[in-house]
Amino acid sequence: GNAERLSGLAAELVSLKPEVIVTFATLATLAAKKATTTIPIVFTQVGDPVGSGIVTSLARPGANVTGFTNVIVDLTRKRLELMREAVPALKSIAVLTDPMDPLNTSYLKETGIAARELGLEIRVVDVRHPSDLGPAFTAIVQARTQAVVLVPGPFIFTHRMQIASLAEKARIPVVGWDRDLAESGALISYGPNRLEMLRRAAVYADKILKGAKPADLPVEGPTEFELVVNLKTAKALGLTIPQSVLFRADDVMK
Repeated sequence: GNAERLSGLAAELVSLKPEVIVTFATLATLAAKKATTTIPIVFTQVGDPVGSGIVTSLARPGANVTGFTNVIVDLTRKRLELMREAVPALKSIAVLTDPMDPLNTSYLKETGIAARELGLEIRVVDVRHPSDLGPAFTAIVQARTQAVVLVPGPFIFTHRMQIASLAEKARIPVVGWDRDLAESGALISYGPNRLEMLRRAAVYADKILKGAKPADLPVEGPTEFELVVNLKTAKALGLTIPQSVLFRADDVMK
């Protein structure tokens, strides 16, 4: 969870002279791209590769970088719709975000648009350090906010257990983007199947090892998505998840 280490770690990898570097998420990919313009890089779980400056376009990534986007920003409205369906009385949400994450601006923009269209009040809560999380939830409770939406990023993912614990104590449902968040205690998660994307990244790495150039391999999106519902969390919060949500869930945790 310490993004400041990434540049040094990327430089260390480059010094080992590998034939391919595989990266996970936006910050690691940016660090690797900065560290080398010659070693092929295959990324996965990057939310906005064009907007982040990782590639010039999805069809023609250019240079030495290609990979797989999780289109996580594009799924923002879907996650809000699922949370409102699970909590029909929902009127207000808090967006928990790390302002230092490069995906932050795009995600907040899309969340704001989706919230307005769905008639939801939105409150942005910044967290930069683990010590910020407790005061953040205190502020969320004091504002009578009804749910928390997690902005994708390494900080939020790393501290998902603490976030889930604070949310349960505050009796506030949380929606996230990855099944690990639901497994850690979030009420709902919806997003791409991460393991499926990693397997496809391995296929790209194999193609590059056999002579393909990253510039000739288009950036691809996910083909499988997962809706995960945590009924144990729902029970702790005193919520009854509608059957319409449960029937669509790929996994229901009891």
